[in-house]
Amino acid sequence: MPETGPKGNRSNLSNIKQMPAKNPREEITPGQGTFALTVTKRSEIHGVEMGVLSDGTPFLTQRGLARLCGVENAHIGTISSSWNDEAQKPRITTIKRMIEKRSVVPPTAHIECKEGGRTIYAYTDVVCLAVLEYYAFEAGSNVQDQARDNFRLLAGKALQDFIYTQIGYDPNNTVPLEWKQFHDRVSLAYDAVPTGYFSVFKEIADLIVTLGQSGLHIDHTFVPDGSVGSIWSTHWQERDLEPRFGARRTYEHNYPSYFPQALSNPQSPWCYPEAALPEFRRWFREDYIGKGKFKNYIDGKVKRQELPASFAQLAIAAYTPDDKSRPN
Repeated sequence: MPETGPKGNRSNLSNIKQMPAKNPREEITPGQGTFALTVTKRSEIHGVEMGVLSDGTPFLTQRGLARLCGVENAHIGTISSSWNDEAQKPRITTIKRMIEKRSVVPPTAHIECKEGGRTIYAYTDVVCLAVLEYYAFEAGSNVQDQARDNFRLLAGKALQDFIYTQIGYDPNNTVPLEWKQFHDRVSLAYDAVPTGYFSVFKEIADLIVTLGQSGLHIDHTFVPDGSVGSIWSTHWQERDLEPRFGARRTYEHNYPSYFPQALSNPQSPWCYPEAALPEFRRWFREDYIGKGKFKNYIDGKVKRQELPASFAQLAIAAYTPDDKSRPN
């Protein structure tokens, strides 16, 4: 396939915002395996889509890299699909040689990640710089002035720093591993609940944080909002609270992709009218905690060997009903 790029377009990073953004669905789908990495942050800046993977690696999407190089998406997709051909094209050989100057050549040109229902083709900063350098200086008649200008701006660590700065990612202030699973759940749920309603997950965040401060962190085996939500739902129905507070409804809730529960995403838990918040908080304090339902939940986890025996004592001690400092 001849590589005919839009040579009449001389946009670079200083004026790339003038380029019309294309539909994300236009990305070309090359053949490539899936890696166990997720997208931590992603954004589109002046039409260039970029982000950071869960291991801190900055990336451009296929569409973003194509725009930076001044070529069509298909040309970047072809690089991926030809990456491991038995007979290597000169273009692939040249790009790999450029990567070797900076790092180890990866087994594939891009990393395939899932973000919600969308597949992201993530080209790491090392691969992006090699491809950008190729289109800047080594592509023969297909050299792009735009690629040359952008390569001069982004060579070395400049591309990494550019991506970090543009999406607001601080590699020196990442979430500690023991808090990551809670933070990842919060980030997926922060705007999911309809206006005028509350979710059990958000309302019991103080319990989860208190346990975390005591060294007991949420993970896929410890999802207390499931227990609270189920028992509160029974209370709601048995007390016939709908005529008093209004109808509840479901909303879309997703677990992080690395949770086993994510296999059934999206979840459809109940959310409740905000008018019922005082009743929920009273019930949570007096019934769920005060009458031992939380203790029963923890003890059940221990019996099923989903939590260590020492967890029960620490959890109950960390969150007891006679702590007057807790909000009502």
